[in-house]
Amino acid sequence: MKKDLRHRAREAALQILYQWEIGQTDVPRAIDTFFSLQWPDETPPPDALRTLATDLASDTVRHLSRIDTLIAETTERWRPERMAVLDRLIMRLAICELLRPAETPSAVVINEALELARTFSTEQSVKFINGMLDAIRRKLEAAPEAPIPGSPSGNPSGNDAQ
Repeated sequence: MKKDLRHRAREAALQILYQWEIGQTDVPRAIDTFFSLQWPDETPPPDALRTLATDLASDTVRHLSRIDTLIAETTERWRPERMAVLDRLIMRLAICELLRPAETPSAVVINEALELARTFSTEQSVKFINGMLDAIRRKLEAAPEAPIPGSPSGNPSGNDAQ
């Protein structure tokens, strides 16, 4: 059975963010590289998948300061830059979705993050990410912040967070 389009878009967004972070490149270049060189299928991705992955990756980087502040305020001993790269990126991606207008229920966002952690990280990371995201979800529900605006589809902005 093929994976759900939104799940595949989240996987693509995570891989784009990894390339952005490790490759020290800008988001548009990481997006282009991922979809031109690293797309795992022989056929091009559906437009909806590419658009969602692009928007998620771009919005995550665009709002990185706000996202990392939430992570830093929630953890007691770890600054985001000290966390494992993939764990940090999975949390950033999920927090970006939690901060968006309620397109996807928070339980689904967290579950998707845990699936990404199971695929790309360790079982210990799954537990850590679950605890962190649940605490951040509760914090956001208790004191809602203004949602982040979504990206204009297909128009990823640069990288003001790097």
